[in-house]
Amino acid sequence: MADTPVCTIDCAECAMNGTSACSDCVVTFVVKRSPGDALVIDAAVERDLRLLGAAGMVAKSRHRRRVG
Repeated sequence: MADTPVCTIDCAECAMNGTSACSDCVVTFVVKRSPGDALVIDAAVERDLRLLGAAGMVAKSRHRRRVG
């Protein structure tokens, strides 16, 4: 598992934090889930979400790392 890529998104580091973009951000959807409400995405679902996202049918991550 040492070669598994890691993606860390910290809303506190996002330049869009506190803007209207948050309400349509997939990260907000994931982190605002109720405790115990698991979100499991397998490879097939991830592929489908990417296709839907590319077609504009699913909200994408609006995270933009702050500069400076």
